[in-house]
Amino acid sequence: MNEGSKSKFRLGATTLRFWFSQRISRRMTVTNMNHSQTARGPLVRRHTVWTRITHWVWAASVFFLIFSGLQIFNAHPTLYIGQQSGFEFDNAVLSIGAIETPIGLQGRTRVFGRDFDTSGFLRLSGPSEQRQVRGFPAALTIPSYQDLATGRVVHFFFAWLFVAGLFSWLTASLINGHIRRDLIPTAKI
Repeated sequence: MNEGSKSKFRLGATTLRFWFSQRISRRMTVTNMNHSQTARGPLVRRHTVWTRITHWVWAASVFFLIFSGLQIFNAHPTLYIGQQSGFEFDNAVLSIGAIETPIGLQGRTRVFGRDFDTSGFLRLSGPSEQRQVRGFPAALTIPSYQDLATGRVVHFFFAWLFVAGLFSWLTASLINGHIRRDLIPTAKI
C-alpha cells in the first residue's frame, strides 16, 4: 500500500469511528432520558437547498424513467447486443414472449439463449380469465394501458428533467463551492 492509499484509509476509518461514536452516544442519550423528554439536537443541514431539490428531482425522474421504459420495452420486448438488431441473425440477449402450448398460452423469457416460464408475470399477465399478452404487467408501466407514444413522451420528458436537474446542480455546486469543498478529494485528515 502506498502512502496516498494509507491516508485515504485513515480518513475513512476516522470518519467511520466518528460516525459510530456519534450514533452510540445518541442512542445512549435517548435510552437514558425520560420518555416525556424528547431527544433533539441541533438541526444540521448537510446539503444546500439546491442540492436537496435536485436530488429529489433526480429520484422522481429515475422512478418515471424506469416505469416508462418498461412501457417502451413492451412495444418490442427484445434487447440485442451489438450494433444491429437481429433481422438476419439472432443476437438477442433478453426476449420476453408468449408461446402456444397444449395447455394454452405460456409466458416465456429467454435470457442468453436459456428459456424460463414466466407465466403470470412477464409476457402473460392478469387473471386467468383475462390474460393479457404484454412484456410487463400494467401495474409496472407508465401509463398502465398499452400506449407506446405516451410512454415515449413521458420517458423523454423525465430524461430531459433529469439532465436539467444535473446541470442546475452542477451550476449551483460550482457557485456555492460544494464541488470544491465536499466532493474533490483532499489530503487533509
